[in-house]
Amino acid sequence: MKATRLTKSLNIQTPIIQAGMPWVSNAELAATVSNSGALGMVTPNAALPEDGDEIENFQSQLRKIKALTPRPYGVCLFTDHPMLDVLVSITTEQAVPIVVTVGGDASDHTGHLKDSGITVFHVVGSVHQARSAEARGADGVIATGIEAAGPGSTDNLSLLTLVPQVVDAIEIPVIAAGGISDGRGLAAVIGLGASAAYIGTRFIATHECVAHPNFKDAIINAVDTSTAIATVGSQAVRLLRNSAFEHLANPTNGARPSNGSLTNDQARTSLLEGAIDDGLVYCGASAGVVNEVMSAADVVKTLVQEADVAMSRIR
Repeated sequence: MKATRLTKSLNIQTPIIQAGMPWVSNAELAATVSNSGALGMVTPNAALPEDGDEIENFQSQLRKIKALTPRPYGVCLFTDHPMLDVLVSITTEQAVPIVVTVGGDASDHTGHLKDSGITVFHVVGSVHQARSAEARGADGVIATGIEAAGPGSTDNLSLLTLVPQVVDAIEIPVIAAGGISDGRGLAAVIGLGASAAYIGTRFIATHECVAHPNFKDAIINAVDTSTAIATVGSQAVRLLRNSAFEHLANPTNGARPSNGSLTNDQARTSLLEGAIDDGLVYCGASAGVVNEVMSAADVVKTLVQEADVAMSRIR
């Protein structure tokens, strides 16, 4: 694939960013992605043991990724995290090169991160949010369609609808997220004007990802209708259909997960321990095109090869 302005500015070879996913974006996965020429991301609670200390866990993940790759990498921070200030301090102290902020208004921390030499991308779900992020100093936005796993935008825009409008509305780079699991999707969003693709679900089904094998198998076995949107608290969330999803979607039908996992924080049991039918299982709508577990390096290679083939077909 040809270089984009984002690959040049981030010093990466391919316009692929492995998404920062709660619980499962561990250092080993991110380092393999970065070593393959793309950009890997870690999250503070990746591989967090039950009753573990998230701050210590975050520091451990950062030590690991620094030992595993000399290439650029990033971290993903959620703005509603109760210890966000501490996580930001660790991020700046450890000279993390790239940060993705998710949720709400990240303006309180964007300036501080940028003053520390950190590149900041903010996740958005509408043109208004993209313009706001640009005005507050973000270096780029991750335009996320309704196809994405986990919490989405309340505007419920599809990626195909959202990306070109955001590209036309702002000057900073746009990264596309939501429903991209193969090279055809990568080629499509580059064609829409995005500078890179932000890919999550495809990287869960890799050998390096800490996600439980049951979670990976659920992705491999998914079909086009295996995910749907439910409401968790006040958020619209894309989940794998299971008993927990059925309770959220139809709370009066009696379907209730055996462990009562009906909040975002309680997704850990499903994602790390394999209780797939009982808890919240974040899963992108494109899981149906993922058909095998492979190394993260092979995922990057395959995405690029497939994208090149897709682009060569354009007449």
